[in-house]
Amino acid sequence: MKIAFVGKGGSGKTTLSSLFIRHLATTGAPVIAVDADINQHLGPALGLDEAEAAALPALGERLPLIKEYLRGTNPRIASAAEMIKTTPPGEGSRLLRVREDNPVYDACARPVELDGDIVRLMVTGPFTDADLGVACYHSKTGAVELCLNHLVDGQGEYVVVDMTAGSDSFASGMFTRFDITFLVAEPTRKGVSVYRQYKEYARDFGVVLKVVGNKVQGQDDLDFLRAEVGDDLLVTVGHSDWVRALEKGRPPRFALLEDVNRRALRRLRTAADATYDLRDGQRYTQQMAHFHLKNAQAWGNERTGADLAAQIDPSFVLGESAVAAV
Repeated sequence: MKIAFVGKGGSGKTTLSSLFIRHLATTGAPVIAVDADINQHLGPALGLDEAEAAALPALGERLPLIKEYLRGTNPRIASAAEMIKTTPPGEGSRLLRVREDNPVYDACARPVELDGDIVRLMVTGPFTDADLGVACYHSKTGAVELCLNHLVDGQGEYVVVDMTAGSDSFASGMFTRFDITFLVAEPTRKGVSVYRQYKEYARDFGVVLKVVGNKVQGQDDLDFLRAEVGDDLLVTVGHSDWVRALEKGRPPRFALLEDVNRRALRRLRTAADATYDLRDGQRYTQQMAHFHLKNAQAWGNERTGADLAAQIDPSFVLGESAVAAV
């Protein structure tokens, strides 16, 4: 399952995505965790110290390797330089799988131990001095989108992505790459404004969107969220002494997380698992082609001199097992 956590800055989406990742890991499920936020906080939220988090390999700095591996022998892509963030797979392309070892994971993923359980962590990487005033952050997150376009996952396998704040993910087609999107919202006007914006932008793309109310302190907060988001409200989360200890750098064993919050995490997994049977491989592939063509028409041919539209094989089918997975 491909799962996104979104929300306004400070809503708690990184904290909740890290708790969900820990919850999945305790069940023995294979998990790939991806930090696609402009502020790289997922590593520390998973218990890494500052030095360990800073040492994580950045996807954005390994784009040539990623492109070269994923293009494989695709005859429509003459070189890795012709690939952009929206390039879809075609005949001869290599696909990524959650449980396998491959050169992309070797270069870009690192195992993180969570109370004896292991997840793979991948990060876009922070801005560097060379980026400041020159590059936009989408040059970093493009590596995540490219990997998601080529990633095949099955039932009981999880890819959890901590996304950029607000509605920034709509600057690309990455918001369509997920089986379900959890929008973390505080019980405030600003908190639900991101929800309204996200729902409006996503309405024509079949995005499954559920709201996780965070920092809910009482019935009034709950009533506010129910009135503002209606049936999209899946579950709410309140104060957690466990999370406060984590934020102080002293995380207890995950088994000590409060029962009410463990139940909330189980609700998230149940909701995610329920979307597996709703997968539409044809729509997923069409959306890849749609956003790739938009990129090509906007700036691709002019900037690279490559015929990006020709990279799309309209007859390409991933195969029965892959279509079911994506």
